[in-house]
Amino acid sequence: MSSNLATKLREGTKKSHSMAENVGFVKCFLKGVVEKNSYRKLVSNLYFVYSAMEEEMERHQQHPLLAKIYFPELNRKAALEQDLHYYYGPNWRDQVAPSSAAEAYIQRIREISNTAPELLIAHSYTRYLGDLSGGQILKGIAERGMNLSDGNGTAFYEFKGIPDEKQFKATYRQAMNDLPIDDATADRIVDEANAAFGMNMKLFQELEGNLIKAIGAMLFNTLTRRRSRGSTELATAD
Repeated sequence: MSSNLATKLREGTKKSHSMAENVGFVKCFLKGVVEKNSYRKLVSNLYFVYSAMEEEMERHQQHPLLAKIYFPELNRKAALEQDLHYYYGPNWRDQVAPSSAAEAYIQRIREISNTAPELLIAHSYTRYLGDLSGGQILKGIAERGMNLSDGNGTAFYEFKGIPDEKQFKATYRQAMNDLPIDDATADRIVDEANAAFGMNMKLFQELEGNLIKAIGAMLFNTLTRRRSRGSTELATAD
């Protein structure tokens, strides 16, 4: 029995995917407006979310369904630790904590792991396929927006254990499509994936206030410098 789950997930989450891309923080990021303090807070939250998800996936790696899509080469925890060391320094563990949205996200992951572990498929799909699909583009935006170089601060986007990301995504989707699940279970997984998109949106929305303040400060400083230059030019002319 084939579930065609990857196909159902793609079709069933289109609206949620579009909504997530239209959150202010994401729209600014995609346009190249990246503020380092807001971004490092996002990295911190993702660290806690991925840590929970990967712990639970490892815990259930022998599960009859999860075993078929358990690919440790997808794990992001170590890469996020590397990025946190870059953004916060060697004592980063003392400086980071999950936000309220991240806490709710983590709680949901732990809850379904204990009660309905097959729903972890939804969280794996939502995060990992997104990371693989747009990772290199987002890496480039982050590098340009924060003047990063030599891979500093962007380890999250590097899947060193996956030499061919396009081929891996095809393998992953096929494994999901081949899962032996009924329509009711597939529908529950799609519902959970939509909920996961909502949790990710809340992570982004939390950061919008900080980003708006940072953009406002940058604009204020730019205008102040221009006015200062203008005054100097007038004084010189006089």
